Amino acid sequence: MLANKTILQMKYARIVKLFAEKAHWTYEDALGFFYDSVTYHLISEGTADMHCLSDEYLADELLLELQKQTSSERTCSS
Repeated sequence: MLANKTILQMKYARIVKLFAEKAHWTYEDALGFFYDSVTYHLISEGTADMHCLSDEYLADELLLELQKQTSSERTCSS
């Protein structure tokens, strides 16, 4: 199921704000990461009704995605 586009945009803004605070990033950097993330694509496509999950949970998912990306970059550069 797909959510109302306006409501979804408001949810994205809340998620990015939480993610920026947790990652200690600027809002702009967090926004850039968010729109390139797997998490965003799953939410926007309505996969598993991820848009129904809490903003806090989704911000934590972004942190996990960032940690995976960071650890894989370290592995590749070693």
